[in-house]
Amino acid sequence: MPRYKLTIEYDGTGLVGWQRQAKGLSVQEILETAVERLCGKHVTVHGAGRTDAGVHALAQTAHLDLARDRPPDVIRNALNQHVKPHAVAVLAVERVAETFNARRSARGRVYRYRMLNRRSPPALERSRVWHIGPVLDLAAMQAASRALIGKHDFTTFRDTQCQAKSPVKTLDALDVARAGDEIWIEARARSFLHHQVRNMVGTLKLVGAGKWEPANVKRALDARDRRAGGPTAPPQGLYLIEVAYADAD
Repeated sequence: MPRYKLTIEYDGTGLVGWQRQAKGLSVQEILETAVERLCGKHVTVHGAGRTDAGVHALAQTAHLDLARDRPPDVIRNALNQHVKPHAVAVLAVERVAETFNARRSARGRVYRYRMLNRRSPPALERSRVWHIGPVLDLAAMQAASRALIGKHDFTTFRDTQCQAKSPVKTLDALDVARAGDEIWIEARARSFLHHQVRNMVGTLKLVGAGKWEPANVKRALDARDRRAGGPTAPPQGLYLIEVAYADAD
């Protein structure tokens, strides 16, 4: 059966996340319904990662197998027609080897968190940023972020319901920068624990607001206790912006 790789953009507002669930509409269900309308039978769409309810994606990756060959552009155009009216778009479709797996073949993932740091609240992007009125100390947040880079036990930044076998992850980069009225926090790693990025962001926000010193972040990390960390940042500011694969894929 021919296998296809999808690159997908979506607004997670009002959705239960990527994974199909009984309690509400998911991105996976929207895509699988579109594929069924295209080929007449159910086909599982396998995603590279499970974004949470309210989280967005600029470049989620998925794969699926179809019963017969179809031109990638035809698949892309048909799926974009069938996902309407939902805020989901298939950006690209590629034919790939049968060994390609959207999740297991991934070599890295990049998330971006957007904080709108101004007094006035957002009017057009209320469900796409975390609004924080008081000015945050960017330099302090940058200093604090350095303690999290590298291979660590991230239990402090792991959701208590996380099902990962180990809390040890390698964080390749954690960049904090201003972009106009926004502060962007970008995290890069091969994989992440459940809520890891949002918990790191919530902790760095405490530093930016002057409630924590940068050194407190290292102490929280070393505690290996979720109760030692900061709050979980809200989902609407988080975006999956890249899933990286080896050139051979």
